Amino acid sequence: MAHKSNVVAMLLAGGQGSRLGVLTKAIAKPAVPYGGNYRIIDFTLSNCVNSGIYTVGVLTQYQPLELNDYIGNGQPWDLDRQNGGIHVLSPYEAIGGKEWYKGTANAIYQNINFIEKYDPECVVVLSGDHIYKMNYSKMIDFHKKNDAACTIAVIEVPWEEASRFGILATDENDKIYEFAEKPEKPKSNKASMGVYVFSWDKLKEYLIRDEKTAGSSNDFGKNIIPTMLNSGERMFAFPFKGYWKDVGTIASLWEANLDIINPNVDLDLSDPSWKIYSRNPVSPPHYIGKNAKVESSSVSEGCEIDGNVDYSVISSNVIIEEGADVRYSVIMPGTTIKKNAKVYYSIVAENAAICENAKVGEIPELLEKPENWGISVIGAKAKITDGKYIKPGEMIKSGEDV
Repeated sequence: MAHKSNVVAMLLAGGQGSRLGVLTKAIAKPAVPYGGNYRIIDFTLSNCVNSGIYTVGVLTQYQPLELNDYIGNGQPWDLDRQNGGIHVLSPYEAIGGKEWYKGTANAIYQNINFIEKYDPECVVVLSGDHIYKMNYSKMIDFHKKNDAACTIAVIEVPWEEASRFGILATDENDKIYEFAEKPEKPKSNKASMGVYVFSWDKLKEYLIRDEKTAGSSNDFGKNIIPTMLNSGERMFAFPFKGYWKDVGTIASLWEANLDIINPNVDLDLSDPSWKIYSRNPVSPPHYIGKNAKVESSSVSEGCEIDGNVDYSVISSNVIIEEGADVRYSVIMPGTTIKKNAKVYYSIVAENAAICENAKVGEIPELLEKPENWGISVIGAKAKITDGKYIKPGEMIKSGEDV
C-alpha cells in the first residue's frame, strides 16, 4: 500500500471513562487492558498502521501517565519514525497555555499547528475506546471519490440502542441529509462510529468558526457535524460491516472481552493480514497443572493455572490456585486467585488478589432474583480477604482491602 503522508490521524484518547468506575480511576480508558494481551488503544493504532497512516497525534488529557508510558516511542506499532510517527499531544502545551481540552473539537482546534506542519489533504479523527478492525484507506478513497467535506463511518445498530449514538439519515448515494446526536426517538439505526474523515481545509474552517461561537460545547457530534450539514457541505456516510464495539460501560467491556472466545463473533485477533500490535512484556509460556481444567478460554503467557477456568479471558502472569473456580470472567494481568476462591461473571483488574475461599459474583441462572444481578468489578491491587463475599454488580475500589 502506498505511504499516505497526505493523511494525518488524530486519535482522541482523553476521555475520563467515568462509566467504567474503578477501572479508570487511575488510568485513561484507552489504556485499560483488553483481551489478555492488549490495551483498548491498540486497535485504533494498529488500524492506522495497517491502513498506511503513519502520522498519528494522540490527544491525552485524563490520567495520561500510563497511556504515555504504554505508547512510548510508538515502536510496537511501527510508529517510531523520522517523518511523521506518533506524537502524544497533551493540553498542557496547547495554544496560549490553556490547561484543558473543552470538547472533542476544541482538542483538535488546540492542535491546528501540529496538523499544519504536515499540510495534509485529509485528517482522520478517531476515538481511542473502540474495539474493531477497519481499513481507513478505503474510507479515505470513498471520501475523495465523493468530493466530500466530511465522511462519517456508520454501522447499523439494534433499534433499541440507537438513542445512545449519533444517528444519521442518508439518501441512496450515502449522502447525509440529517444528523441527530443521541436522539430520544431515532429515525434510523445508522449510527456514527466516531470515525471521521475530513478534508483539512474544511475541518480547519469549521474548527475556527466553532471556537468563536459563544456557548458551543466544542464537540464534533453536537456542534461541528450539525453546523457543516446546515451549511450545505457535502457529507457522506461510509457503511462499515464487521465487528465494532464501544467499550464505554462495564457490561460492554466484559462482553467485548468474552467475544474473543465466542466462535460466532467475527473478531479474529490472530489474523496475520491485519495484525493487532501491542506492547507486551515477554513472559514465559503459561503452565496448566495436571488437575486443572480449562475450557473455552483464552490464557496468556506467564500464567499458572491449577484450578478450573471456564469461558474466561485470563491475561498474562495470572495465578489460579487449585480448587479455585473462574467462570465467565475477565482477569487482568498479574492477579492471583487463591485456593478454593470463586470468581463468576466478574472483571478483576490488574494485580488484584482474591484470597482463599473468597467469592466474587454469581452465576445469574442460579439466582432466585436474576434481575438484581450485575457484573462484579474488583479494582487494581485490591485484596479480597479469606472467605469474603462480593455481591453481583458490586465494585471494589483500587487498592482496597475488603
